[in-house]
Amino acid sequence: MRVPLPALVALVVPLHLAAQGLTVTAKPATTVSKSWNSQRTPDGQPDLQGVWASTTLTPLERPAEFAGKEFLTEQEAADFVKRTLQQVNSDRRDGGPQTDVNRSYNEFWRDRGNNLVADRRSSLIVDPPDGRMPPLTPAAQKRVEERRAWMEEHPTDGPEGRSLAERCISWATAGPPMMPGPYNNEMQIVQGPGYVVILNEMIHDVRLIPLDGRPHVGPNVRGWMGDSRGHWEGDTLVVDTTNFISEYSFRGSDSNMHLTERFQRLSPDMIQYEFTIDDPTAFTKPWTARIPLNKTAGPVYEYACHEGNYALTDILAGARAAEKKK
Repeated sequence: MRVPLPALVALVVPLHLAAQGLTVTAKPATTVSKSWNSQRTPDGQPDLQGVWASTTLTPLERPAEFAGKEFLTEQEAADFVKRTLQQVNSDRRDGGPQTDVNRSYNEFWRDRGNNLVADRRSSLIVDPPDGRMPPLTPAAQKRVEERRAWMEEHPTDGPEGRSLAERCISWATAGPPMMPGPYNNEMQIVQGPGYVVILNEMIHDVRLIPLDGRPHVGPNVRGWMGDSRGHWEGDTLVVDTTNFISEYSFRGSDSNMHLTERFQRLSPDMIQYEFTIDDPTAFTKPWTARIPLNKTAGPVYEYACHEGNYALTDILAGARAAEKKK
């Protein structure tokens, strides 16, 4: 039976409401089964459906202390996890009022996980081999610095002076590409004939990815999540995304970012998610990261970023009040 497109999208609309940041902790992935046969959807696609979580303490880039060391020993991994959880603990009260403000939430709302990826890699980046992002191009460095300087000079002129995250437009972990963060690490994948749909918990954005071989839209049509097209290479879903809006930047990327994502189900409770960023006007060479997605019961709760959020109103109103006193 062919599922109508509106019905397919409706399948991933979250029906449960909750406070910001509430999530269900994912179970750890089991050992990848070499004998596991990929399940199939009714129309023959490899079945990626379900709710998955990217939660991990493995950093994107390899820490300097592990330079030249791709994999950690059990003791090194345990020490790193313990130290990291102590450093990021939002319940600590040892830095004064401003530190408390910067922490935003306490640990009840966090979902950091308590472990590294299963093979104890020291970074999510697998290429370049040093586990570090390649340098930005000179033009990209200049663009980043100019934007930072402008925001520092005009932090309360208007909403444009605040970050995309404060404005509930985009988060670095929401993507694409999708990254683990301190909370809201879940995503739901739904499949239907000719489409794959990904609902990301953070900002609760939905990507509708056609699989029929259609070309990307024209270069004048751009969006925060770009324009995605998918196809299958064996049992691996490959998603090609271009046409990002110029205001969106992932770790220094620009509107020329070409993102290639790969989803391969390796066992009943794990998908290997890999993404490659190729942006010659931003990075000196392409780079790739690999993240395990662990099966979880869900559901994906709505991240109601705007609902009850008076931060921007208060920031700008406070600035106007301060100006009147001058």
